[in-house]
Amino acid sequence: MQRAPFKTPYQALALGGLLMLGGCEPGVLDPAGPIAAQERVILGNSVAIMLVVVVPVIVAALAFAWWFRAGNGRALYRPDWRYSGQLELLVWSVPALIVLFLGGIAWIGSHDLDPPKPIAGATLRVEVVSLDWKWLFIYPDQGVASINRLVLPAGRPVQFRLTSATVMNSFFVPRLGSQIYTMAGMTTRLNVRADQPGRYRGLSANYSGKGFPGMAFAVDAVPAGQFDRWLAAARGGGPVLDGPAYVALVKPSENVAPTTYRAVAPRLFDAIVRDSGTRSQRAADDGRGQ
Repeated sequence: MQRAPFKTPYQALALGGLLMLGGCEPGVLDPAGPIAAQERVILGNSVAIMLVVVVPVIVAALAFAWWFRAGNGRALYRPDWRYSGQLELLVWSVPALIVLFLGGIAWIGSHDLDPPKPIAGATLRVEVVSLDWKWLFIYPDQGVASINRLVLPAGRPVQFRLTSATVMNSFFVPRLGSQIYTMAGMTTRLNVRADQPGRYRGLSANYSGKGFPGMAFAVDAVPAGQFDRWLAAARGGGPVLDGPAYVALVKPSENVAPTTYRAVAPRLFDAIVRDSGTRSQRAADDGRGQ
């Protein structure tokens, strides 16, 4: 007789849950930097405040259903029960306090974690361009660029300038925090820091067409010495990202493998912002003229 693998259905359900959780990648609840860590605190505080209402309501709903069941003779039906001002005050004061607490957390957090707010320390500048369907990372001070791979020195603040060469997109590294949008003709700013070496998942958080599922990138936070070696290797090989190379790069493509450019045309990022802004304005004007 073959022995059953599980004594009870609950054991099977528990194992299934563990397997599903084991396949999940670390995200916003496993921060690797100060911004993501503070965002987790805000999320936890907000959930705790909301549970002050949610849990009692669930308990009360179950208790009322049990107490006023058909077979409970002690439950009294009181159709002439009068209005109670004290009870109304209690009922409405609790959600009012919840709204005040949540609003306070959002107000304070939005100022403390304002994306353009710099992080103290020697900053690495990186310029980010969202394309169809890939990410371009330009290191203006180092004179190199990469596609779909962002290499950062661990423990060093990073200041991003972001734009889009095509449609609006969204830059998001869950474990570093602060998802932010990229828009044609506009520049957004974001400051983060990876406190520990490791590889983190970066993604697009805004649908942008058929190549969207493959629009992901790797974020490698490495020690300072390894970052210098990566820069030397990038400068030692690969093409130059000049005007013609960028025209070829901007063409839509899917599931693009990471690559590097050994040199970048001066002020390429600013030129991309101006060009995408001009095209967006022209498209808007053509739409109004139809």
